[in-house]
Amino acid sequence: MIHLALAIQTPEVPKIVPVALLQGNFGEKLQKAAEMGYDGVEIISTNPAELDQKELKAQLQSFGLQVSAVASGGMGFAAGLTLLNPDAEIAALAYQRFLALIDFAHFLEAKVVTIGTFRGRAIGDKATSLHKLAEILRSACEVAATKGVRLALEPLNRFEGDLLHTVEETLAFIEQVGHPSLGLLIDSFHVNIEEASYTQPYQKALTAGRLFYAHLGDNNRRPPGQGLIDFKAILTTLCQGGYQGWLSAELLPLPDPDQAARLTIEYIRPLLGSLLCN
Repeated sequence: MIHLALAIQTPEVPKIVPVALLQGNFGEKLQKAAEMGYDGVEIISTNPAELDQKELKAQLQSFGLQVSAVASGGMGFAAGLTLLNPDAEIAALAYQRFLALIDFAHFLEAKVVTIGTFRGRAIGDKATSLHKLAEILRSACEVAATKGVRLALEPLNRFEGDLLHTVEETLAFIEQVGHPSLGLLIDSFHVNIEEASYTQPYQKALTAGRLFYAHLGDNNRRPPGQGLIDFKAILTTLCQGGYQGWLSAELLPLPDPDQAARLTIEYIRPLLGSLLCN
């Protein structure tokens, strides 16, 4: 079964993350997500140690929501932390926070931690940077595997990152890392910019057995159905390929954070139903 989630940030995140949805305090966000019909939420956190994790988990349970993933997306934007960083102290702190996110995911019974811009940019030549990133992720995978958590690496468009833009090159990198706990997060917004097909990237990831997670966003990063992407084709590919994971709305909060969340599920849920995915 394919489940639907949306990205929300936790209270300790020091800035508003541009792709976080829903207004209000954390409990109010959860209530809205549940009332709209979402199955879960993608948690954007920068420092889980600052949270009352037991209370947060109790709130999630009270609204019947699962945690689809713990996202690292706020690390760079809101906390200034990246895994590849010219400042060794910042890189070390970033890795420790990364491990904290893995622990947090395990506590919340989430199966995925996402890696997008948190990986950072190349330091010097790209080959050396990718080798370093592979070492970091291999080490993190060893930790994640002991906790039943998988890491989902996201190909990013050329404007948001300079390493790993397409599914094909990211799959090759994942093979280089060589750990079963590392897979792909595919975001339709990035697919629209970097790929030659809406469906082939998903097919490649499914065939490789590496599609761990998927983000939803139209070509203008608005809710699905508000732009040009053929989501019926993408969802058909996922359904026919046997995808049983999460689709998570990670997009601009337009026209406002609540309406963006509502527009997404009102478009995607009936489309999934028409394809007999669930």
